[in-house]
Amino acid sequence: MAEPEPRGRTVLEPLSLFNLSDHSRARVTSLAISTLSDSQCLIYLGTQFGTLVLFSVNPNDQSPSDPSNNPSIPQNISFLQKVLVGNTSVESIQVFGEIKKLLVLLDGFLFLVDSLLLHPLKRLSFLRGISVITRRLRSSESECSNLSGLSNSSEYTSTSQRLLQKWGSGIRANGLKMKETAQQRLGHHVFSVVIGKRLVLVELVLSNRVGKSDQDIDDGSFVILKEIQCIDEVMTMVWLNDSIIVSTVNGYSLFSCVTGQSGVIFSLPDACSLPRLKLLCKEWNVLLLVDNVGIIANAHGQPVGGSLVFHSDLDSIGEISSYVVIARDGKLELYHKKTGRCIQMITFGGEEVGGPCIVADEEDGSGKLLVVATPTKVPRNRYWGLHPPPAPLEDVVDDGLMAIQRAIFLRKAGVETVVDDTFLLNPPSRDKLLESAIKSITRYLEVSCEKELTPSVKEGVETLLMYLYRALNNVYDMEKLASSMNSCVVEELETLLDDSGHLRTLAFLYASKGISSKALGIWRILARNYSSGLWKDPMLENGSQDGGTSIISGKETAAAEASKLLEESSDPALVLQHLGWVADINQVFAVQVLTSEKRTNQLPPDEVIAAIDPKKVEIFQRYLQWLIEDQEYSDSQFHTLYALSLAKSAIEAFQAEIASQNLDPRRIQETNISDNRISFIFQSPVRERLQIFLESSDLYDPEEVLDLIEGSELWSEKAILYKKLGQEALVLQILALKLENSEAADKYCAEIGRPDVYMQLLDMYLDPQDGKEPMFKAAVRLLHNHGESLDPLQVLERLSPDMPLQLACETILRMLRARLHHHRQGRIVHNLSRAIDTDASLAILEEKSRHVQINDESLCDSCHARLGTKLFAMYPDDTIVCYKCFRRQGESTSVTGRNFKQDVLVKPGWLVTR
Repeated sequence: MAEPEPRGRTVLEPLSLFNLSDHSRARVTSLAISTLSDSQCLIYLGTQFGTLVLFSVNPNDQSPSDPSNNPSIPQNISFLQKVLVGNTSVESIQVFGEIKKLLVLLDGFLFLVDSLLLHPLKRLSFLRGISVITRRLRSSESECSNLSGLSNSSEYTSTSQRLLQKWGSGIRANGLKMKETAQQRLGHHVFSVVIGKRLVLVELVLSNRVGKSDQDIDDGSFVILKEIQCIDEVMTMVWLNDSIIVSTVNGYSLFSCVTGQSGVIFSLPDACSLPRLKLLCKEWNVLLLVDNVGIIANAHGQPVGGSLVFHSDLDSIGEISSYVVIARDGKLELYHKKTGRCIQMITFGGEEVGGPCIVADEEDGSGKLLVVATPTKVPRNRYWGLHPPPAPLEDVVDDGLMAIQRAIFLRKAGVETVVDDTFLLNPPSRDKLLESAIKSITRYLEVSCEKELTPSVKEGVETLLMYLYRALNNVYDMEKLASSMNSCVVEELETLLDDSGHLRTLAFLYASKGISSKALGIWRILARNYSSGLWKDPMLENGSQDGGTSIISGKETAAAEASKLLEESSDPALVLQHLGWVADINQVFAVQVLTSEKRTNQLPPDEVIAAIDPKKVEIFQRYLQWLIEDQEYSDSQFHTLYALSLAKSAIEAFQAEIASQNLDPRRIQETNISDNRISFIFQSPVRERLQIFLESSDLYDPEEVLDLIEGSELWSEKAILYKKLGQEALVLQILALKLENSEAADKYCAEIGRPDVYMQLLDMYLDPQDGKEPMFKAAVRLLHNHGESLDPLQVLERLSPDMPLQLACETILRMLRARLHHHRQGRIVHNLSRAIDTDASLAILEEKSRHVQINDESLCDSCHARLGTKLFAMYPDDTIVCYKCFRRQGESTSVTGRNFKQDVLVKPGWLVTR
């Protein structure tokens, strides 16, 4: 396609159309253009089977059109040459028009080809495992360095030596001239390749020997200029000036070809299409694509101008004049670079497009030619030349019925036929024949599905099988196939299932293909419209349930299927969009969705809490419980929210219980009421859950919870909160006086462990305040259990004159006896300790006064040297060593290896009372 003159409103118009199937039946995988002159351009096509095809196009030629193709498009394109490069797809074609050479990437190798494909190919064996290739393009000499950083290194010296050896005596210049010549050539024939994690910069050097024609092949030589450490899985690459921009599935990065340093331009989100790069040669910028958004950046990776938002995802992208062209599904869309508006849309190709389209433009940015290659697919079988093509099933049945009628007519006319008499007497109806034929085809296709089929054949078989199930109204098999791992083509079945009302099957089909949003939308519609007769649950239609039960069961079935999809989804927006209606039908399903462990990434808690309906208190509480107990969230905000919600529910349940039993709240402490109702979500009463959480967690705010329940009758919960705040007196008052739980009060005093707390509790029992009678039995029980740790005088002072003496006399007497016993026992222990101390002092004195005699024959027990007049030391186990060995051995360990600090030595007579 070419750009017309400015007077027209159309920017692009068709220039030529060519059918590649006459020369190659393989799909086009790469495309490139080389401009020879204003009147001729070369087009190179690489195919999936390793063929390189060359065409020539004359933009200025106004030759007549070819009516066999398209009479409205002139056929000014001609086939020139075809060459086989390898047996795999041609991945990339790089054109070096100024030297009339091509570099072709195929199966990890580079091939050097002349521009007219006249000479044998040369494979560059020194580079292998190549995944991406691009040539260097420069906006101007002033904006790039000509890679002069290599000129002062030893690498440049070795490069110059190789160049001299290659060029021979034809060019004999001094070193300076050689250096300048090499620098001038750098960049014009330079390209980069990615090999694993290496980014290799390579220069193509040609000899240009005198007497060779333009099309004579010159093998030349390749010089590796630099290797840069790259990143994994590079997909596309652009080299502009001194910057190399690469794209991976994770984002875009920039490398400096001078310093080798790299940096991330920006990262891509998880759910994103494959990244693409396009060099915009007219302004010398780079277009970075994210889904259907194009970001224009300069050679330094900085964004310039605005972004381009395309109407849809794209297969390929090109540039012509001030426009960006995208190709998708047999269409071209033209966008203005500055305004971003879609200027023109062109539809090309008369057949169904069967794969991605490829666009190529002229690399200098000033050309007016754009080439588009599109693959097509045709419904052709080799045996159709020997057999008739398939016919509609209804026509086959009608032909058979006509044959039967002819046979009956002939039999009546007295002509013998091969048709059975029984069959003629009872001929089948058309509907039965159609049903029988469809069932037979269905059985054949079901057996075929179990065999090893190619993906395309399997798609056709299972899609046709769904059509046949629909014709038989076989709902069970339709849903079974749709809910399994199938190869059905969704686009072929959407309208069929939607129009026929088989929405359950369509929902299962969407779910099996990962289109959860559409599947959930259907389940929501079914749950909302079950009672209106929009759909029927086949599992319930044959049952004996009444209408109300059937409606409830049908809605729960839809909610259950939706919850299965939501449990695996990590999309917060999708989950929270459908959480409400699922919770309205069944709150257990909603809890399963929120607390699911099947999803890859858990939902953001803040968004979930904000989205839960305030009326669905149990869902809110169960989700917070899951966050705290299962996910071990330590955020005090969540702990406080959970405690407040439980406390509010406990107050409401407590008040409802009081109202149901017609009790006086002022006397509630005597009734020991608690909410024993159990919901479907929780298996324990709300007060029990509240008390357990208040006891176990230390991350909630007890004062905030206490403010909420301050005016309620939840005394047990108040005691727990006051305990968290360290209010011992208030805790004892609640336990002993409000709840009258002396065991809990004794237990709390034991936890504190101070004797004064027991005395404080005794005061509460004897003087409960608020007009209550003294609790003498509880006081006697306290004295009986813990009287030994109390001061009898203080106890006597606290006892009330009104207390019956017979209740306390025995306890007080036992306290006095125990007190006297403890005093005497302490004196005995004290005297025994003094005796042991005295005996130990005597033993130490005896040990220090012990004499040791050393003579000339005495030896060191360690080194066995004679002691003589040397200094020596003696250990408690009577071993003697010289002072030198003593310093080496230490004072705590003897020669025998015994450590006296760990294994204390006790001699007979020590610590023994004489």
